[in-house]
Amino acid sequence: MNVRRSNGAARSRIRKRLLSRANGRPICALCGQPIDTSLRTPHPGSMEIDEKLPVSKGGDPFDLDNCQLTHRRCNQRKGNHQYTRLDTDPNAKPAPPAPKPIPLSRQW
Repeated sequence: MNVRRSNGAARSRIRKRLLSRANGRPICALCGQPIDTSLRTPHPGSMEIDEKLPVSKGGDPFDLDNCQLTHRRCNQRKGNHQYTRLDTDPNAKPAPPAPKPIPLSRQW
């Protein structure tokens, strides 16, 4: 069972508080680039909550001090490792956006 989904209301409050701390303009804690809050999952640039100390290693998914906002792709790259910045070069360019799906002429 995914403990993060066991209390969706608490997780939602954490998300709102993290966004509030960022004044509505979140920066990825792992790569340092801005997060576009209009993107939705499963877009790689969408916003996710990451645990600095992973749940699999004893971290609390409902502790605000253990949570940070990240891009989905950065969070997936980090996996279940402890918090570290993935991009230490301040002049690095952000990752290119994911390719758009091929439009279909007919929906089945």
